Amino acid sequence: MTQIKISVSLLLLLLSHLVPAQERNIFNAARNNNVAQLKEILSETKNIDTTDARGSTALIIACYNDSYEAADLLLKNKANPHIQDKMGNTALMGVCFKRLDKMVQLLLSYHTNVNQKNFNGATALIFAANFGADAIVKILCEKGADKTIRDNYNKTALDYANIQGNESIVRLLR
Repeated sequence: MTQIKISVSLLLLLLSHLVPAQERNIFNAARNNNVAQLKEILSETKNIDTTDARGSTALIIACYNDSYEAADLLLKNKANPHIQDKMGNTALMGVCFKRLDKMVQLLLSYHTNVNQKNFNGATALIFAANFGADAIVKILCEKGADKTIRDNYNKTALDYANIQGNESIVRLLR
């Protein structure tokens, strides 16, 4: 058993050297809203949209962790807001789940696709409705979110609002 643990540790150490250090650190800088470090990394890296083991980009991580300045810097440097992680979720979907209104507005200001679906067919609007993010539902609808999109479970955002008993979102989606 000890030999297996050592082998796994050695393999992980070897694999960590396959990804350049600046690309490994881009995720920590984004997560921690460390704009100074992120600027340094961006001056050295060729791939701003590199992904971690979960398929998340630095932008997805910055947005999910409400690292507003880092997300803004990444977007200004042409980070792609449409990239999906291994579950098919985008930065916009993550901030709708976390109810981060200001981050939603930032992403939408960079023309993020408001109707992009994840691998379950869910959109940002479906996430916002399901998690009771009234203000975000309103913002997404104003930006052209399609209320008729059904996920792989044949449910719309309105269906999820009804299931959650959220009358204010139901009114917004009718």
